[in-house]
Amino acid sequence: MSTIALFGANGTIGSRLLHEALRRGHRVTAVVRDPAKITTTHEHLTVTTGDILDPASVAAAAKGRDVLVSAVGGGDGPGHIATIRPAAESLVAGLRTLDAAPRLLTVGGAGSLRTPDGKQVWDAEGLPAFLLQIMHAHGDALDFYRTVSDVRWTNLSPAATIEPGERTGGYRTATDDLVTDAEGRSRISTEDYAVAVLDEIERPRHLGERFTVGY
Repeated sequence: MSTIALFGANGTIGSRLLHEALRRGHRVTAVVRDPAKITTTHEHLTVTTGDILDPASVAAAAKGRDVLVSAVGGGDGPGHIATIRPAAESLVAGLRTLDAAPRLLTVGGAGSLRTPDGKQVWDAEGLPAFLLQIMHAHGDALDFYRTVSDVRWTNLSPAATIEPGERTGGYRTATDDLVTDAEGRSRISTEDYAVAVLDEIERPRHLGERFTVGY
């Protein structure tokens, strides 16, 4: 059993991470701006307020925990630009102030993954501007994490399509290459993405790197 601090626990992905962690018996502290938005109740769940963009708040949430998880997004494109890399910098800054910092596991994006033609997902023609902003915001955060050697970080990119669905417990992994099925589709449910995150928490295999999951 691990103690986990989770930023963004009320989001689409964060709420699945919360459920999966509690399902497995971990103790979770959900760190959110508005505790009223967390409607889940559980004996192993604590809800507290915090600001991911404030390193002191990050340090307070992370102190004494085994793992710090960020599932924070930014809503639209400009919101992601204003949030994702600044959050990455704040998370690392906060953890650096602790004598015994927990592992850091963050939700990433699929845009920087390599496609079978050797390009990257964000190179596809016809992508709307807001989606490119979201992709590049996550790419900028990943670029930052790759400069960090004094914090134990892992960044998990989803498949090209991630949406609520079934929890099958099955998925395939890669590092920087988009995971696709036999028909060339790249997809994962938010439920199985959460399974992959908790599997990584319980059995670390990707310290100091990005990896990705898909069916």
